[in-house]
Amino acid sequence: MEGEINGAEGRKGGEIRAAQKAESTQRVKISGGASLFPEPPPYSIVSRQMNILLGAYSLVSRTACRAKYALVKANIRSVRRAPLPVLSVGNLTVGGSEKTPLVMEILAFLECRGIRPALVSRGYKGSWEKTGGVLSDGTRLFGGWEEAGDEPCLIARRFPKAGIYVGKHRTRSCLAASEAGFGAVVLDDGFQHIGLARDLDIVLHDPASRAPLREGLPALRRAGILLLKMGHRADASAFAARFPTLDVFEYAVVVKDLSLLGDDEVLPPGALVGDDLSAFCGIARPGRFFDLLRGLRLGPVIRTEFPDHFPYPDAALEKLAADAAARRVKAFITTEKDAVKLLDRTAFFRGIPVYVLRIGLDLPEAFFEKIAGLFPPKNEARLG
Repeated sequence: MEGEINGAEGRKGGEIRAAQKAESTQRVKISGGASLFPEPPPYSIVSRQMNILLGAYSLVSRTACRAKYALVKANIRSVRRAPLPVLSVGNLTVGGSEKTPLVMEILAFLECRGIRPALVSRGYKGSWEKTGGVLSDGTRLFGGWEEAGDEPCLIARRFPKAGIYVGKHRTRSCLAASEAGFGAVVLDDGFQHIGLARDLDIVLHDPASRAPLREGLPALRRAGILLLKMGHRADASAFAARFPTLDVFEYAVVVKDLSLLGDDEVLPPGALVGDDLSAFCGIARPGRFFDLLRGLRLGPVIRTEFPDHFPYPDAALEKLAADAAARRVKAFITTEKDAVKLLDRTAFFRGIPVYVLRIGLDLPEAFFEKIAGLFPPKNEARLG
């Protein structure tokens, strides 16, 4: 099967991971625990009513998930298997939990193993979400964030040789990836997607998070790996005891580098220490972004939160620029996810440079060994 381990068979997992980590100029770990910014930022346009809406969604989601799995157990609802290995990355809670950085770590690992990976994503809020589409076939791009969504577009820029398939029909996307010759699929936000069988379900979970649950903890019986943010060793032991078939690992968020928006030049994260900055983001957990900046000793004088997947209309950019000019900031700083929507709109920032913070995850070798076990050497039958 195309995409299986090639000449890299003999390389040890530790050597591969060492090569991946060597690209980082500086890495700052952010573990679990209390937020470094317990107070709300001084300027936020995120509605306080969102918590109420998410709480209602949580109740509906947990009920719906229980009903779906009951239908599967009763053989009333079918589950389809793709013709290539499928690794799902998901979580139990509503909102962000480092799924996108984890997807990218897995894609990088598969490529180092000589396996051609493809990402399958819903493409949330992109115009292809309902109809489906191919953002990248591994050789060129066929759209942008408006069509495919911001996260698939970010991943396509980071991994130009990976296939990027979007749309709500995930099984159809897997079939298309297989037909195009890709050797494995990484399914983004797939833990609750019951219609597609997985070779491995990886679940990210932060025990300290107060985010509403999509599913209750018993759903972890379906998972193969549970990743807990570093700093929750007691919780890791408790989960391992409660779910004996579950492999439980800890991870940390790491800062890799800074880059100028639209430029390939890479700077160490400490390059902006001491500068007056305007920091902004439109992600599910904005406090985590500001925590990272604090860990780098970057203290923005303006902190602005936008809703997750924010499209950045002209009026929003004009206000960002006006506020920055009034406070005489030297630079903007934002996330990779936000940056993909701003690449052709730098004129709005009135000559003030925009820097992009790039992050990754620090994961144990045993985690990657578990993934490697899904891909036998050549001429051996596929597991599962």
